[in-house]
Amino acid sequence: MKKLIASSVLAATAFAGIAAPAMADLSANVGYASEYYYRGILQKESSASAGIDFEQSGFYAGAWTADVGDGLEYDIYAGYGMEVGEVSLSAGFTGYYYTGEFDDTYEEFNFSAGWKFISVGYSVGEWDGFGEPADYDFLEVTVEHNGFYGTYGEFGDEAEGDYIELGYGAEVGGFDLGIAAIFSSEELSDQADSNGDDTESEAIIFSLSKTFDL
Repeated sequence: MKKLIASSVLAATAFAGIAAPAMADLSANVGYASEYYYRGILQKESSASAGIDFEQSGFYAGAWTADVGDGLEYDIYAGYGMEVGEVSLSAGFTGYYYTGEFDDTYEEFNFSAGWKFISVGYSVGEWDGFGEPADYDFLEVTVEHNGFYGTYGEFGDEAEGDYIELGYGAEVGGFDLGIAAIFSSEELSDQADSNGDDTESEAIIFSLSKTFDL
């Protein structure tokens, strides 16, 4: 499962724990990343993306697509988020699909909880594996303060590997700008040592995105 999961569950979890207004909210987004990483795994260098999201009374649904070189990745997700006091909770489903041979289908259930500056997410799913299915789970913990954040993520079950991501994001002139450093274990790495063996990897990523209300 070297390519393990490429997508924007970020788009899905963006609604986690946010108290939604009674009115429906429909928005679209476009973005670009100098390198498209997801959960510590490189998907493609220089990748553009676009998506659409709907939310009403805590329920959310959306779709997102990105260039992965060999065709497109497209994701479909839906779920529900709520707040209980200072604690935010959400549960949902995400499917990751591909138009080419870059990877095979992933489908997973996502759960998250947050309190003030810390959030925890857990996903459990299955990869079709080109005829050889495999189960996996993924645990992530994120700490955030004034635009700065740090995330630790780890795969389990029939998948292995972990990573650390440190970054900063800010809105400038109506655009969301971001920079992140990603440190991946050898199981998730796309890099090799002089002997051709997988080795730990590091990357610096720049991103630019814009969200539009519809």
